Amino acid sequence: MRQTAGPPTVLAMPINPDAAGSTSEPRQASWDSKDCLLYALGVGAGVSDPTGFELEFTTENSQDVTQKVLPTFPVVIQGGGGAFGKVGSFNLAMLVHGEQSVELHASLPVNGMVESVTTITGIYDKGSGAVIATSTVATDQQSGKALWTTTSSAFVRGEGGWGGDRGPSGTVQFPERGPDHTVSYATRPDQALLYRLSGDRNPLHSDPQFAAMGGFDRPILHGLCSFGFTGRALLHTLCESNPDRFVSMAARFSKPVFPGEELTISIWVTDEGSALFRSSTPAGVVIDAGRFSYQG
Repeated sequence: MRQTAGPPTVLAMPINPDAAGSTSEPRQASWDSKDCLLYALGVGAGVSDPTGFELEFTTENSQDVTQKVLPTFPVVIQGGGGAFGKVGSFNLAMLVHGEQSVELHASLPVNGMVESVTTITGIYDKGSGAVIATSTVATDQQSGKALWTTTSSAFVRGEGGWGGDRGPSGTVQFPERGPDHTVSYATRPDQALLYRLSGDRNPLHSDPQFAAMGGFDRPILHGLCSFGFTGRALLHTLCESNPDRFVSMAARFSKPVFPGEELTISIWVTDEGSALFRSSTPAGVVIDAGRFSYQG
């Protein structure tokens, strides 16, 4: 996966709330078949049946099978460069992923190049930490048409308390009944080591000493890896494994996942083409307030 950008802006300063509204310079990023395959393996595709189920996502040369891209793949394509640097500096060991969404505007190609621009949509004071919210729009380099929009928020522990706006709550009311569908996937003990090869090399997910600095007794799984596992469950359960029926997915990360834990995705269909979801491990809910839309 190849990504290019201009010189990054480096600021040695605490978080700057006035950076909200800043927009990045465009960043170009490209990917190919191998990047799509590696991402699919990183979020568990092919584990249950490596010679049958999900071959369209895990192979590029199987007979009578056309390679496809998992709909959550855009989350590993970096957004516009420079915007996040305007926020200031902080300890990466204190950063955890707060929320994530992906909305697809067109089918994802196996090989592609986009130009993306990121906007800092908000910097919020949660008291015990700060939330930095961003939105990224990626457009196809050849056609100029939007391929996807992603939004994300990061929670930085210890950086709040300046008396700023706390931001939206984003609560979701789940139906007072059991889920309509439940899907369980086991993560591998080395899942984070595999997933990090798609681009997120934060040592919080690989270095035991760095994880300890963040208060964890061992490296944790990337939130976006759990997000990808959850996206697979939604894709296969509600979209008949057809990525073209996958429209948007948004959720909040509520608790860390450790590599090797089992994820259980609970899905409530609320209307034609829409559903709510949450993902859990034996320790509790790890992805909450999930909202999904799809072509029925």
